[in-house]
Amino acid sequence: MKKSIIKTTAAAVLTAVTVTCFPINDIYAAPSFVFPAAGVALAAGNGCSIQDIRANVARNAAKQGAITTHEKITKSEQSTVAKVETPSSKAVNEGLTIDGVAVVGSASEGATIEITSDDAAMTSSGMNGGDDSELAETAAPEDEAKKSESEANPQIDVKPEMADVEEGEEDLSDQVIAVVDGYVNVRSMPDENSEVVGKLYNHSAGTWLDKQGDWYKIESGNVVGVVKGEYVKTGQAAVKLAAEVGQRTAVVHTTTLKIREEASIDSSVLGLVANEDQLTVIEETDEWVKVNIEEGDGWVSKEYVSISTIFPKAESKAEEEARLKKEAAERRKAQAAAARSAGGKKKNGGKTGGGGGSYSVSGGGLGASVANYALQFVGNPYVYGGTSLTNGTDCSGFTMGVYRNFGVSLPHSSGAQRAMGYGVGSLAEAQPGDIICYSGHVGLYIGGGQIVHASTAATGIKVSNASYRNILAIRRIF
Repeated sequence: MKKSIIKTTAAAVLTAVTVTCFPINDIYAAPSFVFPAAGVALAAGNGCSIQDIRANVARNAAKQGAITTHEKITKSEQSTVAKVETPSSKAVNEGLTIDGVAVVGSASEGATIEITSDDAAMTSSGMNGGDDSELAETAAPEDEAKKSESEANPQIDVKPEMADVEEGEEDLSDQVIAVVDGYVNVRSMPDENSEVVGKLYNHSAGTWLDKQGDWYKIESGNVVGVVKGEYVKTGQAAVKLAAEVGQRTAVVHTTTLKIREEASIDSSVLGLVANEDQLTVIEETDEWVKVNIEEGDGWVSKEYVSISTIFPKAESKAEEEARLKKEAAERRKAQAAAARSAGGKKKNGGKTGGGGGSYSVSGGGLGASVANYALQFVGNPYVYGGTSLTNGTDCSGFTMGVYRNFGVSLPHSSGAQRAMGYGVGSLAEAQPGDIICYSGHVGLYIGGGQIVHASTAATGIKVSNASYRNILAIRRIF
C-alpha cells in the first residue's frame, strides 16, 4: 500500500513537471517541435529545478512573442531594416524580471530580430541556446517564392531621391535628360526591337516614372515610353546637368513689363517687354529676378512673371508626322506668296534706310530675298510696340513686317515667334531669312554670322553679329 502511494505520487509529480516543461503553445508556435531546455534536462535525467521551469516559461513566452511579431512583419512591405526586440531581449537590455525570475544577459535569454525588405527574412541570435533554425525554416519557403517571382517579374527601382531645395524652388531630381548625338528613340517596351513611340532629342527631358533593368520609363510632352539608360542622365546627375543645359525662363504675364536697372521700384527703366515674352533668367532674389533683354541686364518683380526651368520635350511619331506635313504646307504657301511679291519689291513708301546697301546677303532663294528686303530699313527708328518699318518698330514688329511683305503672317511677340516655322540646329546651319531668337528679342539672319534687327531706341534698326548674345532658338519659315 505504501509503495502504491509512493508510485502514484511520483506519477503525479512527473505529469505536472511534464505539462509545465512542455506547454501546449510550444507545439503550435513553430512547424517543427523543439524540446525546451527544462524538458531536455529532465529527459536526460539531470533533474529540473523550479528556477529552471520558471526560466523556461519566460523563454517560451518570449519566443511566442517573437514568432507573432515575425508573422506580422513578413506580411508588410517595409523598405528599410528594422530591429525588433523580443520580450526576453528587452528584459536583457533593461535588467527586468519575468515571473519573478531575473533574466540575465546570456545568449540563451536575449534575441534581436532583423527584418529586411529584400527577403523578409528574420534572424534570431541567442534564442534557445543560439539555435535560429525554427525561424529560418519558417521564412525559407516564402523567400524562395519571392525570389522566383522577382526573377520572373523584375521589380521597379525606387524613384530617385528628391533634391534638397529651398521652399518655392523646383526639384529637378525626377528629370531624365538625354545626352546623345541627335536623339534617342522612346520605345513602348524595354526591348530594342519594340515599337518606337517618339524621339527624345539631345538635352531634352522627361519626367521619371519607373525603372526596369537598364531602361527608364518617362513621360515627356505627349510621349510615354522607355529609353535606354546609357543615353540619359537621372537623379543627382540630372540635377547637375539641368543647371548647365536647362533654360531658366521668366514668362511675362502683364501687358507691358518695365525692366529696371536695379531691383527696386524706384530704379530707372532700362527697357520694356511685351506680354508672353520669354526672358532668360540670370539671377534671382526673394522678390526680384534679373533678366536679359536687348538693352542689357535688368530686374523685374516676380509678381509679373512665371519662372521655371524649361527643357525641350520628346516628340511623338504622330507629332513628327503632323509637323513635317505642316512645315511642307507652310513652305509652299510662303514660296507662292514670295513669287507673287515679284522678288520682294520695296514697299516702304519711298523711304529706305541709310545703311542697307553696305551689307551683302550670302546665298540665294526665298530666304535671301527676305534678308535683302529687310536690309533696306537699316537706320530707321526703333519704337517699342511699333510695327512700321519706316516710322518705327520694335524687334518682333520688324520681323513681322518684313515677312508680311512675302505673304507670311507672324505674331507680334518675340516669344511667340520662337514657335513659328521649324527649328534649325545651330548657327552654322542657319540660312538667310531665318529668325534668330534671344531672350526677349528676335532678329533676321542675313548670312555670314550676322543679323539685321530693330535693336534699341538708341540705335534703331541695325546689323549686328548673330552671336552677340546667347541664342535660344533659330526658326526657319521657308
